[in-house]
Amino acid sequence: MPAYAVARLYDVAMGPDIVAYLQKIDATLAPFKGRYMIHGGPVDSLEGAWSGDLIMIEFPDRARARDWYASAAYRAILPLRTRHSKGDVILIDGVPDDHQAADILAA
Repeated sequence: MPAYAVARLYDVAMGPDIVAYLQKIDATLAPFKGRYMIHGGPVDSLEGAWSGDLIMIEFPDRARARDWYASAAYRAILPLRTRHSKGDVILIDGVPDDHQAADILAA
């Protein structure tokens, strides 16, 4: 089952550290088969007040998502982002292709 690293980042102070983070993160994803599904961009806010950027990275499973986040390569660049932005980051499992909303009622 795919798993996702999802982040909502805001108050990003673009500068040399953020640029370095962006230039280096792709290499940290490759060993764990991580790939971008969403990486910021304009939004149409339909409800509520959205701020910041949404980033979603897909991994084959939660174990690889956790291993990526804990990897020495990613931990080495993480401060480049966290010193210059605020945000929330989570790992969450995907759902099967045949998932329907009411399936959560059986859990």
